[in-house]
Amino acid sequence: MQGAKDRVSFPFRRRNSACQSLVKALCCLVSLLVCDVGASAQTCTVSMPAVAFGSVNVLTGTAVDTTSTMTVSCTGGGAFGIRLCISLGVGSAGDTTSRQLTGPSSAKLRYDLYSDSARTLLWGSWQTGYDTSGVQLDVPANGSTPVTVNARLLGSQQTAAAGSYSSTFTANPFIQYANRFIAACPTGGKTTSTSTSATATVLSSCNVSATTLNFGTASVLTHNVDATSSLSVQCSNSLPYTVALNGGNSGATDPTQRKMANGAAQITYGLYRDPARTLPWGSTTGSNTAAGTGTGAAQALTVYGRVSAQTTPAPATYQDTIVVTITY
Repeated sequence: MQGAKDRVSFPFRRRNSACQSLVKALCCLVSLLVCDVGASAQTCTVSMPAVAFGSVNVLTGTAVDTTSTMTVSCTGGGAFGIRLCISLGVGSAGDTTSRQLTGPSSAKLRYDLYSDSARTLLWGSWQTGYDTSGVQLDVPANGSTPVTVNARLLGSQQTAAAGSYSSTFTANPFIQYANRFIAACPTGGKTTSTSTSATATVLSSCNVSATTLNFGTASVLTHNVDATSSLSVQCSNSLPYTVALNGGNSGATDPTQRKMANGAAQITYGLYRDPARTLPWGSTTGSNTAAGTGTGAAQALTVYGRVSAQTTPAPATYQDTIVVTITY
């Protein structure tokens, strides 16, 4: 009879094991349901200040970098966090080459947005398809996450006119989001967005450089000795400017009576704006200065020099220094 009791007890233990498995399964199902409830309660918001390049001098031809910090704040979403699919569109102007800022008389200034500090990975939009794709980011379920947007105003834009430039992003950045366990972006049934802008101010500016005016070697000054040099003037596109040449070390008020000196000995010479040497080049605006309008590119101006016939001083090297002033 003892052996029979043992045989009866075995099926009883198997039934007990089955009940325990069922309880475990029910616990797992309850846990799963709790997770799903947490995911459905997730909420995210986003804010982003303007991408501000500030005041820039485009005449240098170099790129200008800046950043803006997007802030994504999320609540809910369960213990494993939330997956964000962040899109940044073209803004109010752009083409297949880059995004664009719009300025005076609809002038354009090229720039772009990047996900990396080296500015090699363009930040685009899954929403619109611009620049192919946005950025995938997994964040904690509860809290705020700063996201750096790297920006670059592209170089070699010297012909951009001076003034204020801007672009607007309406309902951009645009974010799709859902539980972190969803597929790779773009995905997510919930969305959030904000509006922002990009701005830059192109400064009015000019650069100038000059070559030496060399009259060469002369034995006697019994006739005119002519020579030329050049100025390179680079001013902002559409910017009016004037070029003045001062009176040299002697402070000459008559542009035709400047002095090259060696000690106390001097040689008189003049600087002119025309090949015939009839238009003196001095520093009185509206009277004897040169005028022009910038294009953003370097513009060459010729300085015409003349040493007129005069008493020949002692043999030596004679020099003077002229200051070139650009007014704009």
